[in-house]
This record gives sequence, C-alpha cells and structure tokens, in this order.
Amino acid sequence: MKVEITFDEIEDKIKNDYVLIDIRDEDRFKSGNIPNSINLKVDEIYDKKEFLDKELFLYCVNGTVSYKIAKELQKKGFLAYSISGGYVEWVRRNFNKVQKLDKLKTVEKSIQKKFHEQLFSKFCKAINTYNLIDPNDKIAVCISGGKDSILMAKLFQELKKHNKIPFELVFLVMDPGYSSANREVIEKNAEVLNIPITVFETNIFQNVYTIPKSPCYVCARMRRGYLYSKAKELGCNKIALGHHYDDVIETTLMSMLYGGQIETMLPKLHSENFEGMELIRPMYLIRERDIIHWRDYNEFYFIQCACKFTDNSLNEELLNSSNTGSKRKKVKQIIENLVKEDPQVEKNIFKCTENVNLGKILSYKDLDGIKHNFIDEYKKI
Repeated sequence: MKVEITFDEIEDKIKNDYVLIDIRDEDRFKSGNIPNSINLKVDEIYDKKEFLDKELFLYCVNGTVSYKIAKELQKKGFLAYSISGGYVEWVRRNFNKVQKLDKLKTVEKSIQKKFHEQLFSKFCKAINTYNLIDPNDKIAVCISGGKDSILMAKLFQELKKHNKIPFELVFLVMDPGYSSANREVIEKNAEVLNIPITVFETNIFQNVYTIPKSPCYVCARMRRGYLYSKAKELGCNKIALGHHYDDVIETTLMSMLYGGQIETMLPKLHSENFEGMELIRPMYLIRERDIIHWRDYNEFYFIQCACKFTDNSLNEELLNSSNTGSKRKKVKQIIENLVKEDPQVEKNIFKCTENVNLGKILSYKDLDGIKHNFIDEYKKI
C-alpha cells in the first residue's frame, strides 16, 4: 500500500469520503492552513475509530513527518496517506491561481478602507505616539515572510504615499538557510504584493541546528545581529520589526511569571552593539486578531517558521505524542482564559507598564542600573 499522495490525486476524490488532517502544531495551523482541514495530534487520530472507514490525508510542513506518521497509521489499520510536499507545496500551487494585479489592488484597498481603523490608523498612532520615524530616516523593514512582517511592509508603503515625513525604505529579507520551497513562498508573496525585497543569505540554521538547548533563542539573537549589520551596510539607521500588541502583553506577563521582574517590549530601542542604529516596532498597537482577519480576508497564506529545527524536530515530538509547549504559548492561553471572565484584562496588562507607581514598589533599578529600595525612602519620612 502506497504511503504518499499528491494534491492532483486528492482533487479527484469526493470530500465526504476523506478527512484532511493537519498534524502541525496549533500555532502553525492558526497561522495558515489548507481549507477544510482539521488540526489533530497523533494520539487524537488513533482514538477516532470513526476514521477507520475513511481515507485520511495527512500533511505537515513539507511532507517529511506526515510520511512517517502515515506509515504508522497504516500499520494500525487506517487508510492513511501523506500529502507530498505538505503545506508549503499547497501554498506554492496557489500562486499559480493568483491574478497578481487584481490581488494587489484588493490588498491595498483593504488597508485603505475595510481595515483602515484597525490597522493603518493604529500603525500611524504608534509612529506618532512613540516618535518612531524622524525626517530623513532610512528604515530597513525586516521581512521574515510571516503575516506580521508582510503586513508591516504594506503599511509602510501606504504611509510613504502620504509622505508627510521624508524617509526611505529598504525591504530586507534575510535567508538564514531556507529550503528552496520556503524561500520561493516568501519571494512570491513579495512579488504579488509589489514589495521590492532585498535578500541576503546567512548560514544561521546550519549553525544552530545542532544546539541542544534553546536553539530558537540563539537563532533569534543571531538573526537580529545579521539584520543590524546588513541594514547598516545599506545605509539604514533603523530596523523595523513586526511585533504587535499581543506580543507586548505576552512579553510583559512572561517577564513576571518566568523572569521574576517587570519588563515590557518597548516600541523602540537603541542598539547596544551597532552605534547609531535603532530598532522600532510600528505594529505596537495593532491586535493580532486584526492581522489574522486581514490575512484571511485577502486569502493570503504564509510560512510561520521555516527552519530545519521546527520543520523536523517539533514534528518529531508530535510523532511521539509529546506536547512540550513554549512559555509564550502558555502565557497566551492564560490571557485567553482571563479574557473570558474579564475583557479588560489585555488592556490592563498593557496599561500597567504605563502606570507604575514607584511609591508602591519594593525596589526598582533606574536607567543607570542603580537599585533603589522602598526602605531607603521610608526612612526619610
């Protein structure tokens, strides 16, 4: 019995006769999935006896892990197949169906009209509130290929049309070692959206792939350094990252629960290692749900993370039915649960970093790193 099946073969099937299963982690599924698919862990598939009389078509990121799982399912009596090429292949196939000019007009109109208040207005508000752009800035808009950075690029293009402040843009894409398929998805999305990207290559994935602990942390640090370096080489004085409102509140809560300190993700930072360079976050006030709505409304599909570690190692964990979960994922779930009881929770987490009462803090560090204790002030009274 064969294990692999192509998208062309699936199109000849009747949908009622098969189940399309996405075996990637929940975050990836939410970041984009094939229509009519369901997201299941391996154990959940085994437990569904009603699947025994249906054909199961499984997909992961690139078809590697789904192939292994399909073989295991077949041994247990399931009619399971792995879709060749996985989600990446499905995204690539969809580019052939896109009318580029019509798609571009629809996307840009959606930013100007339907999502103006949720996206463009909040983008501009963050820039004005936190003074993120100065006259004659040259900004490297850093594009990872996901929904956040792609939207950020389009918002910058829309802002440039109004040109109230003279500034330049470079749309910078770092290739840390993508597969050819993943890189093609990023390049095609940029082409459809008329984003003139500048791509440069590094070997980051190769360097971090064998790191046993916290490879994602090391990867993020290395990415940041390479982006600063390339941006400065291109004459930029700022890099822009696509962190949004939800990233801010999650980071704030994470610092308290796991770091034992009160810190937040600031809207702009001076670089410690690259003199004269700044990092800005113009998506600071934009909600992730609005980004997702924009993405789905325009029927865009993106690759969330395209490194070898998450393509293979994470899915191997799924194969072994383990659910490690990240701290950020746990914090996101905590916030979601709290919001069900009180919708103001998210807003309050964000506001707490603006309403710090030093008179009711046990101790704090000033900008020079000097620690102040409430006892010192208490003795003065």
